[in-house]
Amino acid sequence: MKKSLPFIIIAIVLVAGIVAFVMFSQKKGTDSNNSLFSNSAQNSTPPAPPANQASPSATIPITKPNVKVSSPVLVEEYGDYQCPPCGALFPVLKSIESEYGDQVRFVFHHFPITSMHKNALVASRAAEAARNQGKFLEMHDQLYRNQNSWKDLDDPRAVFLGYARALGMNADRFAGDLESTAVEQRIADDMRRGSAAGVTGTPTVFIEGRMLRYEATTPEGIRQGINFMLQKKAVS
Repeated sequence: MKKSLPFIIIAIVLVAGIVAFVMFSQKKGTDSNNSLFSNSAQNSTPPAPPANQASPSATIPITKPNVKVSSPVLVEEYGDYQCPPCGALFPVLKSIESEYGDQVRFVFHHFPITSMHKNALVASRAAEAARNQGKFLEMHDQLYRNQNSWKDLDDPRAVFLGYARALGMNADRFAGDLESTAVEQRIADDMRRGSAAGVTGTPTVFIEGRMLRYEATTPEGIRQGINFMLQKKAVS
């Protein structure tokens, strides 16, 4: 027994070392993912940082993986049309949408912060009124591209009506829908859904239902999050 005791001790030390290595590796992978995604649905997400801020995670590649997926990765934004960081994020998301094509599906949810942005709610109403005529995305893009033209107006409705006419909509119907309770309800539903998911500021981005951290809401961080989910959804 005494002769075999040193070998038993060595074996125990080796097993303990292997276990420690596996646990460290798992923790490292988890930490890498957590540098992109929020751990809790209740974590606050303040406005996005400047687009040139360094990426918070260097372990997930920014280059799009060459994989096939059974369904596109869902990217959801809770946004406010008058919010400057949302306006800055708009061209980034358009670029990413073009880059990834049918591998990614983008969905916008309204989250107007009326305590800070006096025209945010009516802008959301304009987008939803346009949806009733099949022009939501076109109006969405117009609102962000021209944010500086209407954000400080006392009443931007006339400007939004001009956008509707330029997009070929029925102006009378658009004006009526702009004030409709159905449009108001859709916006309220988005806000309730966002609040329940932990949204407190804009822009807040979810990828496959996981909230991106504030620090990761950058062009690099969004791409890394999409790539991570593409690899998870990859099919042979």
